[in-house]
Amino acid sequence: MRTAVVILNWNTKGFLRSFLPPLLRSCGEDAEVIVADSASTDGSMEMMSEEFPSVRTIPLDSNYGFTGGYNRALAKVEADYYVLINSDILVDDHWLDPLVAWMETHPECGICGPKLHALVKDAKGRYVKTTRFEYAGAAGGYLDRFGFPFCRGRVMKRVCEDEGQYDTPAEALWCTGACLMVRSSVWKVLGGLDDRFFAHMEEIDLCWRARLAGWKVTVVPQSTVWHLGGGTLAPDSPWKLELNYRNNLLLLDNNLASSLQAAGIPVEKAARKAARKISFRRFIDNCTRFAYACTGKREYAAAVKKAHEGWEELRTQKAPASTPAPGYPGTDSPAVAPAGLACVNMVPNALLRGKGIFKYLDNKLFKQ
Repeated sequence: MRTAVVILNWNTKGFLRSFLPPLLRSCGEDAEVIVADSASTDGSMEMMSEEFPSVRTIPLDSNYGFTGGYNRALAKVEADYYVLINSDILVDDHWLDPLVAWMETHPECGICGPKLHALVKDAKGRYVKTTRFEYAGAAGGYLDRFGFPFCRGRVMKRVCEDEGQYDTPAEALWCTGACLMVRSSVWKVLGGLDDRFFAHMEEIDLCWRARLAGWKVTVVPQSTVWHLGGGTLAPDSPWKLELNYRNNLLLLDNNLASSLQAAGIPVEKAARKAARKISFRRFIDNCTRFAYACTGKREYAAAVKKAHEGWEELRTQKAPASTPAPGYPGTDSPAVAPAGLACVNMVPNALLRGKGIFKYLDNKLFKQ
């Protein structure tokens, strides 16, 4: 099989019912849609057997999170390309072809993804496509100097309209996990997703490890999908906040020292520099925790504290299989620091520039 398009479902029966039909229509003979289920209790699998009996399902015995669920599901799937796609994604008829075509003609690319637009519900409960970028990945992701993720088209909670400004394929550090295509060979070499993340930022880690292994990560803007967002965890959930703070540190712990080494810094010096940067990032986090406490958001302050404690525990556990050195066999990539690590301080710039942050970044980083 050329392409396996795999949804990992957990209690989103309504999304499957709404968004699975257009997904099935969009996939030709060389692609199969598969629904893996994380022990849902909302009748998702019963609905699948009644309304979509021809669709292959992979039931899991528990909810292992985004990471563990996909690792277990894809171990049972054979294909040249895996597409990880959320159940709350709406596609058109032609979203898949540009991604496959890019991979076929660019063997140096290990991971690619589409542009991500926002999907909204109108007053009558109908899903409406917008031309506004969506938070989860917009037009390709990057990290600032302290490890804060941002995107072309999304900085912090601010997003902009898609006016064609990012319609040229471009390398990024990461593509959104809401809809991501990865070569199965790359997935297997990298050991899949890092189980320790459970959910949130795991795709950034996967893409960063792929970049360090010599593969390119590319946004293919000829493909666009629409994402509703917040289908599993509400945006204001303290648990979601904890996952983001914890996993951001884990992300840096996994990859920052290796990136500094790839930039030519000696091993011991790279380790010290990475440790200092992570320590400063923890200081920034604790300033945020203090601000939450002072403004009465005690649940959020507690979430930051728990995130740091969780990171301290997780970093002692086993990481995925060792990432090959830059220049992994099968690519001709030199050992250089991955593209997408930006020397900008995103938070103060975003606060000071407001809507102007997009023009600033377009001029400073994203000129095409």
